[in-house]
Amino acid sequence: MSRRAAEVLESVEAIAGYTTYIDLIRPLIQGKQIVSTAMKKEVDRVSAALDLALSGTACAVVSSGDPGVYAMAGLVLEMCRERSVSIGGSDRPENANRLAIEVVPGIPALCSGASLLGAPLTHDFAAISLSDLLTPWETIQARLEAAARADFVIVIYNPKSRRRTDHLTRAQEIFLKYRDASTPVGIVTGAMRDNQRVTLTTLGELHRAEVDMQTTVFVGNSNTFDYDGFMITPRGYAKKYNIGD
Repeated sequence: MSRRAAEVLESVEAIAGYTTYIDLIRPLIQGKQIVSTAMKKEVDRVSAALDLALSGTACAVVSSGDPGVYAMAGLVLEMCRERSVSIGGSDRPENANRLAIEVVPGIPALCSGASLLGAPLTHDFAAISLSDLLTPWETIQARLEAAARADFVIVIYNPKSRRRTDHLTRAQEIFLKYRDASTPVGIVTGAMRDNQRVTLTTLGELHRAEVDMQTTVFVGNSNTFDYDGFMITPRGYAKKYNIGD
C-alpha cells in the first residue's frame, strides 16, 4: 500500500471491506470499528460505510491493490449518485452538506506482478477480467479478441474460480488464433504477499498453469521474450538506437 493509505487507516474511526482484505491489514486497524462482509456483498458494505460517513464517522473502504482498478472506488461514487449524496474531494473547503471523499492510490496487481516478472508491460497493454459476475461472457470474449488481434500485451484478472473453471482455457484458445504457442506468459499469484508464487510459461502451456482468484496472468505480445528468468516486452529502443555497446 502507499504511505498515504497507511496514514488514512491510522486516522479514520471505521474500516469497511471484504473479510480477506480486512484480515490482511488487521494489525494496522486495532481498536477501529470494522464493517466486514463476504464476497458478493460489496453493495452492503459500501452502504454501511456511507451511512457511517454521513453520520459523522470517518470511514475507509479498503480494496486489494488500487481502489480504482477492479475495486471499490467506482461503486462508492456510483452509490453516492444514486443516493443523491453531494460529494467533494478531501482537499475542498468544508461544507456541511457535502461528503468529503478521497480515493487513495495503491499498487494494482498488474504493477506488482509486472515488477516480479521483469518488464512485461513496457509497451501498450490491455487489462481484462475473466469474471462474468458483472460482465457478460460475450462482452469479455469480444474484448479478448480485440486485444489479441491488436497485439496488446494482455493482463488477465480473475482467471479462475470454483465456479468458472474453463474461462482461462477459452481465452487461451482465442489468443492462439493470433499468437504463436511459444509466446511468453507470466503467472503471478499473491504478489508481494506471503503466498507469492511467480512462474514463466508459454501460451501453448497456459492451460496447465496453476491459477486462482489471487492470480494475475501476463500474456506477451509478438515481441515479448524471456531472458534469464525475466519476461521483457521491448519498447522499441533497439530498432532506433544501438543498445549493444
